[in-house]
Amino acid sequence: MSLSLTVLGTASPHPGPDRPCSGYLLRGGGAEVWVDAGTGTFAELRRHTDPRRLTAVWISHLHADHSADLLAAAYAFAFGGLTPPAPIPVYAPADCARRLAVFLGHPDVRFLSGVLDFRALYDGHTVRHGSLGLTSRAVAHDTEAYGLRAECRGSVLAYSGDSGPCAALGELAAGADLFLCEADIDRHREGEQVHLTPEDAGEAARDAGVRRLVVTHVGPTLTREDAAERAAAAFGGPTGAAIEGATVSL
Repeated sequence: MSLSLTVLGTASPHPGPDRPCSGYLLRGGGAEVWVDAGTGTFAELRRHTDPRRLTAVWISHLHADHSADLLAAAYAFAFGGLTPPAPIPVYAPADCARRLAVFLGHPDVRFLSGVLDFRALYDGHTVRHGSLGLTSRAVAHDTEAYGLRAECRGSVLAYSGDSGPCAALGELAAGADLFLCEADIDRHREGEQVHLTPEDAGEAARDAGVRRLVVTHVGPTLTREDAAERAAAAFGGPTGAAIEGATVSL
């Protein structure tokens, strides 16, 4: 098995019963990466791994439904008996560390340096952990935001993060074995292109030539079943919806 993805949460824009916000556990090449830390996902992460085992944390953008549980992780690592053997790299937009420090009432981020090592993302950012490669691409949103392309031993997983329609999505997902793609909205409001409809997700998957599409981050105006059905009609290939607790292996 080259890559696996375990779904920790999919909700948008707030958690629901048994449905945390966006978060995933990516495993491959000996690495374990917490991808997005939406509200409620730290507890779900602990169902599937010891957080002290994490190789890295990767955050697509700083909206709370993708990053708020960094607070829970910071408390666990610094004060809760889950101190990692070395500071865990956190790949995130540049303001992530400052925001966390301000929320906790500290003037700077050095008080977390023993447990978290913040590293700023940028378009084209690439890092390797063992045989797992992570490449970040800037995508269209209403704040600094990135999608992720993960590659390990010939398998490729692409994750949209939160994005409106943009060329970067196609480049990110090109030829991917699995495209995990948001399908947040039922339709675009006039002049707004910060999220994807199910049809947008399906068309991006089709144009990128991916093997399999999984829609996620389905908002309150849609059901997961309806989003998957609509995305499948546009994609024309195997399509499903991300469900909490499920693991997909590539």
